[in-house]
Amino acid sequence: MFTGIVEIIGTVSEYVTNDSSSSGGNGTSITITDAKDILGDCHLGDSIAVNGTCLTVTEFDENSFKVGVSQETLRKTNLGNLNTGSKVNLERAISGDVRFGGHMVQGHIDTIAKIISKNPDGNSIVFEFELRDKEYINYIVHKGFICVDGTSLTVTNVDYENSRFKIMMVAYTQEKVIMPLKKINDYVNIEVDVTGKLIERQVNLTLEGQLENKESPLVKLISNLIDEKIKSFKN
Repeated sequence: MFTGIVEIIGTVSEYVTNDSSSSGGNGTSITITDAKDILGDCHLGDSIAVNGTCLTVTEFDENSFKVGVSQETLRKTNLGNLNTGSKVNLERAISGDVRFGGHMVQGHIDTIAKIISKNPDGNSIVFEFELRDKEYINYIVHKGFICVDGTSLTVTNVDYENSRFKIMMVAYTQEKVIMPLKKINDYVNIEVDVTGKLIERQVNLTLEGQLENKESPLVKLISNLIDEKIKSFKN
């Protein structure tokens, strides 16, 4: 679990698509350097969010660490677009004594979004994004939480018809994350607020349970409405 408060910006030092080393597992691996500040308490198997994606440390030293990346993760995220020298947001998984400054972030990316616009507003920057997978716009609400490349942000505008949304990034945050470095048409990782998913699931389960029970209040209400409609047609 993470908070969406980026700790440091790291740099990709190596990107291997078929890493045959013992820590590579014959898959894709990424080695990230400039990470000294978050590795003092690191252990093999620890979780570190890279651009908001929860990944497992398979090797590390004083200044760098390696993570493996599954094919599913590459399909869901923008990690496949990284190259040597790319900057990435980094956050360690939370511990029991961490102040919760952002919001509950799982590190499970839902989709990616394209940067549509990037405009100054005083000392802030307003970003607009368009989702690749349009259905996730249903979980995004005005003034709700959104995690963009691992950064906890507040939604300032939602365009449901075009699957777009906006956020405003203040000057302080701009200095701590990679998004100001990105250009129009670049992609970012998106994790929607899990609360919306949980509510949707509970509503669906409740409705399914009501519809399966012929004596439930919902089924009785529907039956009464149908009976009234039928009577009105007869009259």
